[in-house]
Amino acid sequence: MIVELGAHRYDITTRALVMGILNRTPDSFYDGGQYWDFDDFLVKAEELVAAGADLLDVGGVKAGPGPEVGEAEEMDRVVPAIGALRKRFEVPISVDTWRASVARESYAAGAVVGNDISGFADPDYLGAAAEAGASVVACHVRLAPRVADPEPVYDDLMGEVSRFLSERAQWAVDAGIPPTRIMLDAGHDLGKTPEMSAELLRRSDELVSLGYPVFLSVSNKGFLGALTNTGVGSRREATLAAHTLGIGRGARILRVHDVAGTRRTADFMSEILQRRRQCA
Repeated sequence: MIVELGAHRYDITTRALVMGILNRTPDSFYDGGQYWDFDDFLVKAEELVAAGADLLDVGGVKAGPGPEVGEAEEMDRVVPAIGALRKRFEVPISVDTWRASVARESYAAGAVVGNDISGFADPDYLGAAAEAGASVVACHVRLAPRVADPEPVYDDLMGEVSRFLSERAQWAVDAGIPPTRIMLDAGHDLGKTPEMSAELLRRSDELVSLGYPVFLSVSNKGFLGALTNTGVGSRREATLAAHTLGIGRGARILRVHDVAGTRRTADFMSEILQRRRQCA
């Protein structure tokens, strides 16, 4: 399978790409705004690239409930940051936004991926990506970003998530985005109980069967904490285990906080998968 990110083309048959998370928020669930200062943000980016990040993801609004962040403020947070990263690094850059306007300005600044946890709720989102030649991440969410959903109910969890993502992928194709530029994200923790998120992780191969690269965003997430009874700062081992399982089930783009650890994990799994193919 091939995935294209800007001018970069990757064979992900046995290779998983590592996406380093760069928060431009003062209230991130993980770092709590530790890299809010712009110089600290750039230093963090350098560390992620040096640790082996294949691409970087810049977000200006956290996914969970919190203070309102308007369009202009989100642009101020992410667009200059993307421009600064583009000048410094050769790796592809993703913008984590559900606003088409923010995505469009981010593409102009150098981003080549739109990571949208709303499932393309903004009707202009896919058009903006197609015009820019950008790749997109289609993410399942039951309600909407930033909306609490503590008691989600599904008649058929995997079926509903798969149908949602298949539909969104078709929307992207219809907008002119080639399948090699479309990734699917099950949306762990977004309108799912811990048990539901774990089930989706275990069944990642069923998303792979839809024919698009599978994007895995589980790093330090709440469902891992709930299943292991650990706080947000103590989920490294659970996260790496989840990445190992996800890769084994076919996930190939991993959005992570710990780039160094995930890089080693992904490289090891690549060796295993290559040897398995050679022996088949």
